[in-house]
Amino acid sequence: MNIVVLVKQVPDSGAERTLSTDDHTLDREDADLVLDEINERAAEEALRLKESVDAEVTVVSMGPDSALEAIRKVLAMGADRGIHVCDDRLHGADVLTTAKVLAAAVRRVGDIDLVLAGNATTDGQASAVPAVVADLLGLPQVTHARELTVDAGRVRAERQTENGEATLDAPLPALVSVTEKINDPRYPSFKGIMAAKKKPVDTVDLDDLFPDADDAGFLVARTRVVEAVPRPPRAAGIRITDDGSAGRQLVEHLIARKLV
Repeated sequence: MNIVVLVKQVPDSGAERTLSTDDHTLDREDADLVLDEINERAAEEALRLKESVDAEVTVVSMGPDSALEAIRKVLAMGADRGIHVCDDRLHGADVLTTAKVLAAAVRRVGDIDLVLAGNATTDGQASAVPAVVADLLGLPQVTHARELTVDAGRVRAERQTENGEATLDAPLPALVSVTEKINDPRYPSFKGIMAAKKKPVDTVDLDDLFPDADDAGFLVARTRVVEAVPRPPRAAGIRITDDGSAGRQLVEHLIARKLV
């Protein structure tokens, strides 16, 4: 069984982030970058399947040189090999370009049975890349899974919705995107970290993935940010001392701001 996991290195959501002055994209030089947590859960699910069936797990990521760290972490968790798409021409790539490149990288793996991904990255939050990749690869897509089983050539997933729960079922090969409720990812062991250094990672660029394309025909981004302003400082709050009139003061405050 061949399993591919799509991962992304993102800025740490708990750290300060800045934008470049040129094109208003993330300034990666000063950002604290980490493997996206939702991708860790997708990787964990792939490794659990590997432990239950005879499978090889390939981790695929698109990004600059630093993205290799995210790949190595998944290899340390237990994945077998990696594919790193690294090309300066992909700077600022939009959803469609990202999906096109990831789909091409998945094709390099060969015959695959399952593609796993997080339902949304914490930086972009588009929630569209897995669906577009599935469409480009011609695979059925099972999205927003919180529980997953693979058996007898089919994948079955449980999804929580606003109206209850839904069960999704599809034949393999298929693509599945998972939510944060799917599992708790493992920590890489020291042995796994050392072993990851020897596992193969294939680094490719656009010329490798699209040998017949030219730069003029490859539209990396279909939108651009023309202006960005700093987040305004948080205003001081109002402290109400309860002298018996706190309730009235609170209601008056809410009415003044048309909140009730």
